[in-house]
Amino acid sequence: MMNIKTALRTVLLASTIASPALAQDCPADGPIKVGVLHSLSGTMAISETTLKDTMEMLVAAQNEKGGVLGCELEAVVVDPASDWPLFAEKARELLTVHEVDVIFGNWTSVSRKSVLPVIEELNGLLFYPVQYEGEESSKNVFYTGAAPNQQAIPAVDYFLDELGVEKFALLGTDYVYPRTTNNILESYLEGKGIAAEDIFVNYTPFGHSDWSKIVSDVVALGADGKQVGVISTINGDANIGFYKELAAAGISADDIPVVAFSVGEEELSGLDTSNLVGHLAAWNYFMSAETEANAEFIKQWHAFIGDEARVTNDPMEAHYIGFNMWVNAVTDAGTTDVDAVREAMWGQEFPNLTGGTAVMGTNHHLAKPVLIGEIRADGQFDIISQTEPVAGDAWTDFLPASAVLESDWKDLGCGMYNTETQTCVQIESNY
Repeated sequence: MMNIKTALRTVLLASTIASPALAQDCPADGPIKVGVLHSLSGTMAISETTLKDTMEMLVAAQNEKGGVLGCELEAVVVDPASDWPLFAEKARELLTVHEVDVIFGNWTSVSRKSVLPVIEELNGLLFYPVQYEGEESSKNVFYTGAAPNQQAIPAVDYFLDELGVEKFALLGTDYVYPRTTNNILESYLEGKGIAAEDIFVNYTPFGHSDWSKIVSDVVALGADGKQVGVISTINGDANIGFYKELAAAGISADDIPVVAFSVGEEELSGLDTSNLVGHLAAWNYFMSAETEANAEFIKQWHAFIGDEARVTNDPMEAHYIGFNMWVNAVTDAGTTDVDAVREAMWGQEFPNLTGGTAVMGTNHHLAKPVLIGEIRADGQFDIISQTEPVAGDAWTDFLPASAVLESDWKDLGCGMYNTETQTCVQIESNY
């Protein structure tokens, strides 16, 4: 059901058809409100503060174009402070106190899981911009970051096919994203003939700083001469200590290559990267992509932030794509009503900054290219591999309970449709 605020906007839009001069007028209850739910303090501030800045830039740029539906946009920023229960409280505050029309936010999956019941209860709309473990499809969330088949699986394939990795160290922060992703990867690797004893799995708390024993264990994994590779789902500022310990131990990318899923230009900007050259990251975007659209985006970012040294990164592009798709969906629907906008989102297309076009599927996941980047001494990445757009899978093919599930909110009206029983079901996460 649309609220009073949305109903007023819809009525106003209809009235402007006969009176174009009123198109720049907005209802008396104020602007269209865009909630921004990113940590500005705590362990995740290293990654999330930039995403808050990005949203403010996108809102300002849209207002320069005349806003949406003749209304100015207002960014409503809150700080959940890297506190997972606080994310839920701040999401409720955005929807009930500030009455935002949409929320862009979260980084960690544990924060998204915290917010999800609130978003669904209040029929809010969340755009989630970061790579994640999949195994989820909510009608109230659009996932603009990578699912495992758009990042983790291609990265493992690169290790196997291009680098000849025979043993794998799966290192992650101890929460839902790394645990679920590594569960998928263990199954995938074993299916590729990697023995269980050749897969080392380790989890550490957020903010972990002492990496000497773990790095020593990784080195020991290759004592028999087999090539070891690290798949890193380490999140936040713990990456600083991990990469410093690699350098201190004299481990180069030729010795033990690392591919990271949560380390991009922003995280590297605070590190001495001279000893990290050759290590890898898998994303759907890198700042070094040579396209006109990316050059313009970087120029816009530097002008907005007032600092030529500030970098761009993958979740920024995800917000850029998601925000512009939302603007177009609101325009197509003629209202900010969540149900109407959700339906208008299916099939939305918007250019990627790396080339080609992102497409929103009816499973609420984007089709995007997969890129592998190699760390340079300047903290940027050389793009060494890029695919055609890959459609994001809500449910992995490599876990038996998930392989039979399908998400289709348009035709099936279900995020967890069991293709064997032909019923819409709810499965509980083990994490």
